[in-house]
Amino acid sequence: MCLAVPSKIVEINDTVATVDVDGVTRETSILLLEDAKIGDYVIVHAGFAINKLDEESALQTLEDMRNILAADSGRA
Repeated sequence: MCLAVPSKIVEINDTVATVDVDGVTRETSILLLEDAKIGDYVIVHAGFAINKLDEESALQTLEDMRNILAADSGRA
């Protein structure tokens, strides 16, 4: 199973971007996106940013994921 998490671009160096999710950063290729810029939210798969999404959708998805994880951690 693959899980795509919205990631915010915080730095760009040629065709490689540093993305951030809740303080965790990693590098990803932006070769597949024509107009990626700092501040954009992207979906990353297999090390490549494959799609941009709007900030509202990205933040809502991250909040939903936090809520699911919090509910799951309460299981016995």
